[in-house]
Amino acid sequence: MDVDACFSDDYKGARALFRERAAAAGGKLSLYENPNSGPYGEALATDCAWFGPEDAAKVMVLVSATHGVEGFCGSGAQMDWMATGRAGPDQPDTAVLLVHAINPYGFTWLRRTTEEGVDLNRNCIPFENGLPANEGYSELADAFLPRTRDEATLRAAKEALEAYRTKHGAKAFSVARSSGQYTHPEGYFYGGTGPTWALQTINKICDDFRLPERKSVAVIDYHTGLGSFGYGEPIVGHSPGTSGQARCRAWYGTSLGEPMLGKSSSVVIAGLTQYAWARKIGDEKLTFIALEYGTFDPETGAEALRDEHWLHAYGKVDWSSEETLKIKNALKRFYHPGTQDWKELVLMRSRQVIAQTLGGLASL
Repeated sequence: MDVDACFSDDYKGARALFRERAAAAGGKLSLYENPNSGPYGEALATDCAWFGPEDAAKVMVLVSATHGVEGFCGSGAQMDWMATGRAGPDQPDTAVLLVHAINPYGFTWLRRTTEEGVDLNRNCIPFENGLPANEGYSELADAFLPRTRDEATLRAAKEALEAYRTKHGAKAFSVARSSGQYTHPEGYFYGGTGPTWALQTINKICDDFRLPERKSVAVIDYHTGLGSFGYGEPIVGHSPGTSGQARCRAWYGTSLGEPMLGKSSSVVIAGLTQYAWARKIGDEKLTFIALEYGTFDPETGAEALRDEHWLHAYGKVDWSSEETLKIKNALKRFYHPGTQDWKELVLMRSRQVIAQTLGGLASL
């Protein structure tokens, strides 16, 4: 397992490698240009590669960088799939679509958010129905993201967070923090007030690759930051009792995480990207999991995320400054540890889950 041949140090390198590998493996390449640029002026785009018959009845989709900085993991898994001789599915009626960097801005700027400052995995709500409320986040907003980072302010913020956790419980605290909020644009897990560029691109991809016309579509959306170090938890967002939940249970077995039943490292989240894919493809034809890899302890992640959001909200983003690089690299390390063992675990689990997914599609 040559992990160094799969993982890149930055978005620009990952994108170049993806396009090179896809072309060499016989993939049909296309791209969706993002109107922004990276911190060093690099062009941004979501790149796609299609493998297999154009009229395939079944399609497996591998998505990277929904949460920008988490894209190192998903990109590496996509490279591995192409590098290990599995650039074409075994089933004659099945194709594979690789979606590289659905959120290229977050990938290159080392942010979880899109260029709009939005968490894409909270952005896919039906906005015409109004915005969900998250009273817990509103109560704790200043503690989650203090305006200054001096010792006294951070200590007071930590005390406020711990007081809320003690009063309401750990689950309520997690829901307040990470389930999604729509009132504080500078804060994290912000879902926005309308569709982002990345969400619109998901819709275009579904149309351009005629996914609604297929018999069945299975999506693996790669994420990092929750759970045990290196372990990939397949998390289902299909509601209990639906055909999507039944397929996920049949394909992934008892390792399946189910937040709606309280059996996952994740809480129930508003605005999952799954809902955008489902609106285009249809719930009966879509089987969707988020493959969530663990990294370090939650407190380390909370501090890294707080500091990175502070930098953009109240600090100064200067890629030549020591402060910016320190904050950005801390966030990158939390979501992409980059160690040999972690990268090996990522690829081994990815291969297993991909095999389960293709096996599931073959059974339909």
